[in-house]
Amino acid sequence: MSLKEYKPGTSFPGVIGRTVSESSSAWPEPTRARADAPNVIFFVLDDVGYGQMSAFGGLVNTPNIERLAKNGLRYTNMHTTALCSPTRSCILTGRNHHSNGVAAIMETATGFPGYDGRMPFENGMLPEMLLAHGYNTFCTGKWHLSPAEESTPAGPFHRWPLGRGFERFYGFLGGETNQWFPDLTYDNHSVPQPGSLEEGYHLDKDLADHAIQFILDAHVNAPEKPFFLYHAPGCAHAPHQVSKEWSDKYKGKFDMGWDKYREIVFARQKELGIFPPDAELSPHDPDVPEWDSLSDEQKMLYSRFMEVFAGFLEHCDYQLGRILKALEDIGELDNTLIMLIPDNGASSEGGVNGAFNEMSSFNYYYEKLEEILPRMEELGGPMSYNHYPWGWSWAGNTPFRRWKKEVYRGGSTDNLIVSWPRGIKARGENRFQYAHAIDMLPTVLDALGIEPPESIRGVTQSPIEGVSFAHTFDDAEAPTNHYTQYFEMFACRAIDHDGWRAVCGFPGPSYTEGAEKGHKFGDEITPEILDELDASGWELYHIAKDPAECHNLADRYPAKLKEMIARWYVEAGKYQVLPLDGTVMQRLVAERPRLSKTQNHYTFYPNLSVVPIGNTPMLFNRPHSITAEVEIPTGGAEGVLLAQGGIAGGFVFYLKGGKLHYIHNYLGLEELKVSSTVDVPDGAVTLRYEFEPTGKPDLRNGRGAPGRGQLYIDGKLVGNTEFPTTVPITFGIEGLSCGYDFGEVVSHEYHAPFTFTGKIHQVTVDLSGELIEDEEAEVQILMARQ
Repeated sequence: MSLKEYKPGTSFPGVIGRTVSESSSAWPEPTRARADAPNVIFFVLDDVGYGQMSAFGGLVNTPNIERLAKNGLRYTNMHTTALCSPTRSCILTGRNHHSNGVAAIMETATGFPGYDGRMPFENGMLPEMLLAHGYNTFCTGKWHLSPAEESTPAGPFHRWPLGRGFERFYGFLGGETNQWFPDLTYDNHSVPQPGSLEEGYHLDKDLADHAIQFILDAHVNAPEKPFFLYHAPGCAHAPHQVSKEWSDKYKGKFDMGWDKYREIVFARQKELGIFPPDAELSPHDPDVPEWDSLSDEQKMLYSRFMEVFAGFLEHCDYQLGRILKALEDIGELDNTLIMLIPDNGASSEGGVNGAFNEMSSFNYYYEKLEEILPRMEELGGPMSYNHYPWGWSWAGNTPFRRWKKEVYRGGSTDNLIVSWPRGIKARGENRFQYAHAIDMLPTVLDALGIEPPESIRGVTQSPIEGVSFAHTFDDAEAPTNHYTQYFEMFACRAIDHDGWRAVCGFPGPSYTEGAEKGHKFGDEITPEILDELDASGWELYHIAKDPAECHNLADRYPAKLKEMIARWYVEAGKYQVLPLDGTVMQRLVAERPRLSKTQNHYTFYPNLSVVPIGNTPMLFNRPHSITAEVEIPTGGAEGVLLAQGGIAGGFVFYLKGGKLHYIHNYLGLEELKVSSTVDVPDGAVTLRYEFEPTGKPDLRNGRGAPGRGQLYIDGKLVGNTEFPTTVPITFGIEGLSCGYDFGEVVSHEYHAPFTFTGKIHQVTVDLSGELIEDEEAEVQILMARQ
């Protein structure tokens, strides 16, 4: 006899008598997807430019992505926000990034509705919607959509993936992580990486392994149940890290330089029909040196940077291919709606010379050729944290202008590939309709025949701001449904409307042109500057005929420009874009609400989960002390007491060789060390490090406060030295660990995790500035100054 079912919340349709024999049963109906509902996958790449992958004419081999394009569609007129967190918020909610409170990355949140980084629950996410229709929901890779202050083991977890509709999560919560030594979270807790460097561990492979595991786990137990997978590998965000096996494939392939690269790629794009034969390549960027002007050493180094990037991206493509193969093996590939998109254009954070240590630029330090060149063969490996020069960023966005963080088309126009063999008849065709990241969610709902929910978990939902482009799947001539789209990123503004585009760069159309007017990236937008920009800073382009923004028509069509500027302000008012804020570093270090009061005193205990960077003590440019209460067994102990950061910058307080040591890693350039002159005794002992600034920081030149580093054992000074500088702003992305060094090492004087072999009761960090007063210390200080 078939089961009788009823919808939960409705009346029980069975019969309840005195006994079972006098009764008939009925069951609450489980949530089921409709028959043959397709699986859905979003592949979200990171910092991949329009002209980099071979599927869009680039010179990086991406055969698996090409396979998707051949079995599906290229959308050539797709747009993002020009930065990662904002775009990801658009993809998952179908609302604009300021509507989500994600004006920029989560770490730059400020106290205004469009900027606070607290994504509202009335802006439901796709996994929350699909759960109600019988889908499994999986997230693997980069999240970067929780406030940094909430991304700790203390939670709250309601804005972590499992709080926003995903049933399983494996990846990293922040904006980037080391590919060799990642900061991993499994569901709601931190986990160590499951393999070692010696065993061939790499994050991209690990993420693909877990994506496949999640899919197969569900398929084995419920073969007819569809899934939604949001797979967001760290590639190709810096650090560009991959084994030489992959990067050496490209030896010599980029020796032609970035100028020639653009010409070759643009010709390939025309061959693919992405641009018409008469389309023009955007002019040479004023910030990028011409390749022929470079020295032989520069050309050699810069080519190697690009070879490493290319190997990194091809390796990622290979891992995506493994996921596709797993789907093919279980017979699900044809009925999987796949959308692949980068989150913004190619990134320029490497600066004009590139960076061996990408974190240097976040500390206002820009590495010189002579500092990088001797380490060229280490690029991409575990000793590096590299990023290529911005000449390759510009070339990577061929044929467009500029790059990530700016809303010229190089930053905000991206590749989209859609593949669904069972649902789309067309194969290998291009689609030219205008679209934006906010359109992906409504397109999926449209293709699945699902209406947006009125409420999710009791929260009334806001209107979805994107529009579906599902009507274009099998109709290349169908009109777009998306006519107007605003852009804003760090006060760089643009608006697209019906084939026209107005754009207002800040600090200018380029850094060079901005500097001529006294503006630089990261400056505050004052009323006077805004008036100046609105009066003369806007450009006008007829994108329908000039896709690469080559011909500024502002002087020719002043009325049209005025109309477009007014339209931008209308959209800005509608979507919480104001007030404009051009600052970056000020936003990074701004005070934000925390779960507990501002602390000057922190206590850590051994072998707990890593403390994320958003919750670590801010040691920079101020007096501080680190005190460890420990017990040393007979015969001594060794290992880490407290560590934060890694090869790109950080500190470690540790014991080795019977002595107490402290190392401050200055941006991977120099290890500043102080060691005890005596052995650490056995038994209960108090070990302490103090830092006292002796001068002011020079932040704009990448130098933190110089100071005096001192070591104490049971209150007695045992080590003293002068540090000429320190890290000024941030150690990078790796958090703090007590009793071991999490992830990559701060110093290569030991091997991770270098767990402490004695007993740690607690380690405290004091930022109050109180220092031990010691006459002997004063004498040592005077001696050190001689």
